Amino acid sequence: MRYFCAFIFFLGWFSPAARSQPRSHAEKYYHQALTLQYQKNYKEAREAMEKAIKENPSYTDAQSLLAEWYFSDHAFEKAKLVLTNAYHYNKAFAFPYAKSLVYTGDVSAALSLINTYYTTGRKEWQQLQKQALFVQQAKKNPLKDTVHNIGRPNTSDPEMFPWITADSSTLYFTRRISNIDNDFFITTIDTCGGWYTGTNLGRPPNSSDQESAQMISSDGHYLFYTKCDNRSSNGWAQGGCDLYMSYRVCDDSVWSAPQSFGATINTPGFEGMGCLSPDNRTLYFVSNKPGGFGGMDIWMSRFENGLWQAPKNLGSEINTPGDETAPYIHIDNQTLYFASNGHPGMGGSDLFISSKINDTLWSQAVNMGYTINTAFDENSLCITSDGATLFFASDRDSAAGNFDIYTVNLPASLKPTPVAILNGYVYDSLSKKLLNYASIGIREVYSNKELYHFLSNRGDGSFMMNLPTGLKYIAHTDRVGFQDRDDTLDLSLSSANDRYSYNIALLPQGYIAPVNDSLVAIVHFIKNSIQLSEDERQKLTQALMPWIDQAAATLVFVNGYTDNTGTPMINEQLSYTRAHAIADELMNLGFNEMNIKAQGWGEADPVAPNDNEENQNLNRRVEIIIRR
Repeated sequence: MRYFCAFIFFLGWFSPAARSQPRSHAEKYYHQALTLQYQKNYKEAREAMEKAIKENPSYTDAQSLLAEWYFSDHAFEKAKLVLTNAYHYNKAFAFPYAKSLVYTGDVSAALSLINTYYTTGRKEWQQLQKQALFVQQAKKNPLKDTVHNIGRPNTSDPEMFPWITADSSTLYFTRRISNIDNDFFITTIDTCGGWYTGTNLGRPPNSSDQESAQMISSDGHYLFYTKCDNRSSNGWAQGGCDLYMSYRVCDDSVWSAPQSFGATINTPGFEGMGCLSPDNRTLYFVSNKPGGFGGMDIWMSRFENGLWQAPKNLGSEINTPGDETAPYIHIDNQTLYFASNGHPGMGGSDLFISSKINDTLWSQAVNMGYTINTAFDENSLCITSDGATLFFASDRDSAAGNFDIYTVNLPASLKPTPVAILNGYVYDSLSKKLLNYASIGIREVYSNKELYHFLSNRGDGSFMMNLPTGLKYIAHTDRVGFQDRDDTLDLSLSSANDRYSYNIALLPQGYIAPVNDSLVAIVHFIKNSIQLSEDERQKLTQALMPWIDQAAATLVFVNGYTDNTGTPMINEQLSYTRAHAIADELMNLGFNEMNIKAQGWGEADPVAPNDNEENQNLNRRVEIIIRR
């Protein structure tokens, strides 16, 4: 009903004296309709209200409420019929009548009516005029390609939040089963180019709670999603929708148990519809937290120094006093798509596009046009890696809220920046051992600014990078225990979706047993803890006593590690926090902050197999190395 909230104040436009007095039979049908509506007998409620109006054609209360119901049903033609009659008897219905004309495509008549009443100065008339002019122009320039329903994955239940994999062969989506439980489903392409019937993704991540709005990271290892019913019995009273993530080592392994993003991202309000940048370092999400422009806004957070940073609002080019939802950042890391009911559009929720200008600014959002957008609701989308094909959810062919997934080819004006895809492994050049958690920073040639940051995967040292074509890049790779490496990546002649194999061989540091470096202490932490016990603090102090006199001039490396439970991103954060906790202790002992190099390396370099609790305890450590 929010999409035609103007009906809420219809009755407020009419003084009691201005309303027509209902006849007894009309009043009986009117109250009968209200009772049926309360009992959720919607069809019967509308029939009873029609009878009330038939008994008294000037019954303003009945006309106002029935038009509101039809509008919330997306039965725009029926709403227009009711409002045409209502306007005939009472000119105070001018605004809702004009809006019904816009939503049914009778824009010329709507504009004529708007021009008649616009002088009243009401802000809603100005907004309606903008919408009418937009609809008029959009219908003059419709998309040339036809929008298609994708077929078999769609059912009588709502399907929404499509998410296509990098190879365009697998589609994830959310289904609201029996309009009660949201779960994740997956489908793949059949031999004829269509889609198979969707299959439930299973547990985890699905559960008896509400899971929706999933996205899969570009490398296929992270699943980000909205999980509701978390803090209260009704799932809402205490801010029951939060952002969660799961992890898997490879494409055929199971998803890990869901993990919350924690208080930096999640609040007592709504947080959801997360979307991760292709380098896994920027999170876009939706929240109604304080500090926005009103309603739902799109926010972003960067993963830096082992922590998700305080979220920032994307600004007025993206957000409005209405609702902005379902952000989708293409793998070009430059083009943002989203849904909004606050920007001028066809009606309801439309899909929009914006481009990144710099780290904090975006271009003004542009409506994706007709026939992608309609007077109905388009609420979520994704785009293939080559930028050619759009998948989106709309309720245009069914009851309000009963979404299906559709597809259409994108025109050049709506395509993202072309990208090339680089797949490969990081490995030890001598032993050929695959190296996890290697850090790959990407910058343009002759620039010191890092544009993207990738990590090799936990399970097999693999990585996937998506880089805009037409440029040359420097790839700087580093990992604990190995020498840094710089490579030039020339994509100046590449085309959209070109794929390259790019493997990175790293040389170990030039020593087996350190001559100038000495491992002087190892500090262990209990699982999930960042607190240093008093016993470990005393051991640390004792181990460093021989260097206290030269502490101010001594170079110290503090390397934090974890076991392999949980997800790599959480583990990086834990190892970073623990390493810096030890660095603080070193400063208390007199070591110079400028000479302490603290870094969290997550699961890299385990000292024991992670096959039991005892060995995991050994891997959950911080190493202190003195260089003389």
